[in-house]
Amino acid sequence: MKVLFSFPGQGAQFVNMLHQLPTCEITSSILDCACDTLDEDVLLLDSVEALQTTRAVQLCILITGVVYANILQHKGVHADYSCGLSIGAFSAAVFAGALDFKDALRLVSLRGELMQRAYPHGYGLTSIQGLLQAQVKSIVKQVNSQQFPVFIANYNDEDQFVIAGSEQAMLKVATIAKQSGARKVTKLAVSVPSHCELMANAAQQLAKAMQSIKFKLPQISYISSNTARLLTQPDKIAEDLAYNMAHSVYWHETMVSAYERGVKLAIEIPPGAVLTGLTKKVMEQSEVVGLSQLGIEQTIQLFNILTKN
Repeated sequence: MKVLFSFPGQGAQFVNMLHQLPTCEITSSILDCACDTLDEDVLLLDSVEALQTTRAVQLCILITGVVYANILQHKGVHADYSCGLSIGAFSAAVFAGALDFKDALRLVSLRGELMQRAYPHGYGLTSIQGLLQAQVKSIVKQVNSQQFPVFIANYNDEDQFVIAGSEQAMLKVATIAKQSGARKVTKLAVSVPSHCELMANAAQQLAKAMQSIKFKLPQISYISSNTARLLTQPDKIAEDLAYNMAHSVYWHETMVSAYERGVKLAIEIPPGAVLTGLTKKVMEQSEVVGLSQLGIEQTIQLFNILTKN
């Protein structure tokens, strides 16, 4: 039986998320490592004020993902595939064994700072549900301009997309989308225009910083959510991580790829459970669960039942 661990992106964060991690030796060890590596108290990163910054959000999501994935693995739940959306890709790469956790902390810290400096205000992400891809593309093309840029950032489902760009442009797209029959339009808790060409310069700077980082062959298969492909070479994984902030996310296609590879159990690692709903639509004959919803012990029980069968 093939198992997938998926790691969410920005928007899944919540206040005190690091303080609510399971109390155990794994959590303590990972938090201590993060504090030593970054030379700061990471438990200060999950306050209301701190989570207003992109750097703090991304570090919290990275740390949370690594903690829970390691706890599951320690308790005997082993994954065959690892995949993450946006910042979640760093957690996925660490868990897959392609990137050292200390290096990931430094890179994510820099990533958050670069993204935040590039667009400190007036930009972000908006989710659009209920329209087909052709409709969303048409609206975005109609609105996009050099002064007020907007792009499709995430292709999450056949009728669920995320746009990235200026507040003014996103508002205009949202208005037209509602008039065109969109079921739901939501401004996301992300303050930067991720996964579009607006992040190209920041991605290039991150790529330069990665040149001094040693990536390794993954021990768990790493699937890119930007290409929906399995990446096995360290340099390709490094490139994927460096530029994922500037490339669109194809989550639907990525889950189709994982499903076709025989995944029978997909576990979304905290925080959040947004990916669980999206993945269920693809893996109709597999078990798809969010660890934050099901809980560690019940997830272990489910894994044991499925592996016995």
